[in-house]
Amino acid sequence: MAPQIRQEMEALVRRKQAEITQALEKLDNVKFHTDTWLRGNNGGGGTSMVIQNGETFEKGGVNVSVVYGKLSPAAVSAMRSDHKNLELTHSEGTKFFACGLSMVIHPHNPHAPTTHLNYRYFETWNADGTPQAWWFGGGADLTPSYLYEEDATHFHNLHKQALDKHGKDLYPRFKKWCDEYFYIAHREEMRGIGGIFFDDFDERSPEDALKMIEDCFDAFIPAYIPLVARRKDMPYTPEEKKWQAIRRGRYVEFNLIYDRGTQFGLRTPGSRVESILMSLPEHASWYYDNHPEPGSREQKLLDATQHPREWATV
Repeated sequence: MAPQIRQEMEALVRRKQAEITQALEKLDNVKFHTDTWLRGNNGGGGTSMVIQNGETFEKGGVNVSVVYGKLSPAAVSAMRSDHKNLELTHSEGTKFFACGLSMVIHPHNPHAPTTHLNYRYFETWNADGTPQAWWFGGGADLTPSYLYEEDATHFHNLHKQALDKHGKDLYPRFKKWCDEYFYIAHREEMRGIGGIFFDDFDERSPEDALKMIEDCFDAFIPAYIPLVARRKDMPYTPEEKKWQAIRRGRYVEFNLIYDRGTQFGLRTPGSRVESILMSLPEHASWYYDNHPEPGSREQKLLDATQHPREWATV
């Protein structure tokens, strides 16, 4: 793979980190704290930008990582179940490069949705230095505690419009992929109301794939910021905060049990645990045998997570 793809992806995620954090800060009374870190053995590093305890956002992070080195044979074996074209290229491990932006935002108000976004590029080399495998992956999704159908439609419409520039088949495919990926099997429900998700994307030229990633990135701010602006000052009750904490418990379950990014990060030697677990909310609850009242707004949200719906209208 040509070095310029690595360089262009790194430049893109750093630019988007600045744009997204600036847009989020306009909704709050606190700023993001910047924390730059280095990985051991000259293995790269990253910049974690975290916002906490503001009037709007309880906790959120927008992290950039650019890491490289060797994946151990055990890590390669574990990753092959999801990435079939990944191979062990040397008995001591496989050289890799990974670059991406990962963010999760948890607002205070239970009517304002949590969101997650991640776009990344991954590349490996053979022992002689020739490329072995490369792919892009990522997506963006919405996890509300209370379902506002107009918000779900808005979020999906903008991401569909971004993908439609690159093929009308992509949004239906990536939307379905998102519904299936963010699925909590032991709960028989999705983490939220979906969005788009894809992985192992190498079916186009790297230049075309990178442009698709950029267009999806561009869709995020107009897809999410208006939703928070609309909901952040709505009145809410202690019962609604309790339900939000229960739903955030589901978020924790998914991220710790199923999320590939969390598993990859924790398997990678020298990774920064604080940045990997940044996605977890400050407050979450597990009430024993909790079930919403039939016909309630809580049950409406639960129904939407148990039965995927087509949200896009454009």
